[in-house]
Amino acid sequence: MRTTRWGTLVVETLPFAPRVTDPPDDPTISPLVADAALLAKLLGLGLRTIRTHDAAGKLPRPIRIGGRVVWDVDEIRAWLAAGAPKRDEWEARKAASRK
Repeated sequence: MRTTRWGTLVVETLPFAPRVTDPPDDPTISPLVADAALLAKLLGLGLRTIRTHDAAGKLPRPIRIGGRVVWDVDEIRAWLAAGAPKRDEWEARKAASRK
């Protein structure tokens, strides 16, 4: 529990669960998924650019987990290794490799 002072008001709060964008406590653990903010950091782009590229179909299709939109980090790595093709081409390549 953490105690916070706001003027004369003292508030005790429970610690929040770490977000996907928070670095893990153990540096040997890497995240399985990345939200738009973490993906922006990983790719060296701005958050708005990530949103624009996603809307334009320039990124792999995201996954929805509950209310969150995230990308599979392993898929992002494979997509980059393939030359970062547009979503339609990437989906076609993935479908062809499954056959």
